Amino acid sequence: MSDINPTPVYEGRHVSMLRRGGWEYAVRNIARSAVGIVAVTDAGDVVLVEQHRPPVNQTVIELPAGLSGDIVGKEDEALVEAAKRELLEETGYVADRWTELMTGYSSPGLTDESITLFLAEGLQRQGPGGGDASEDITVHEAPLGDVLTWLRSRSAVADLKLLAGLFAASEALRSRKGGD
Repeated sequence: MSDINPTPVYEGRHVSMLRRGGWEYAVRNIARSAVGIVAVTDAGDVVLVEQHRPPVNQTVIELPAGLSGDIVGKEDEALVEAAKRELLEETGYVADRWTELMTGYSSPGLTDESITLFLAEGLQRQGPGGGDASEDITVHEAPLGDVLTWLRSRSAVADLKLLAGLFAASEALRSRKGGD
């Protein structure tokens, strides 16, 4: 483990590059955690979002997600509150029950960004979704137990955090029901 302090390499509008030893990595200019939501309907479907991602120049299927504390005046926003806000903004759903699943790093060889995944249940539609003014999000619902088949049938590209979230949510739901 290296205790070398990072040195700046580049600073952009949204991200900067740092160097620690011989390793360069990206950091968000607002050092806040990300949240991802595995939102499961009463019918057993998971709510997914699809949006164009400029770094890969294509649309990607993802969990609803976003940054915590990225709104002026709400920099100390609790992670679950950020998750609630992002779920409503991106999908139009609110949830009655929230469970924190796990926290990990989105791509630890590239960035120091952490993401906390939540399970959202007891969903009710309260808005159109679609994201904020800077986003063009399409909302999908797919069978929780068959998301890979759903993705393949669409020849869709997925954010792999989607699979981590589905695994963590499935484990939480299974353990709640007394499964092994």
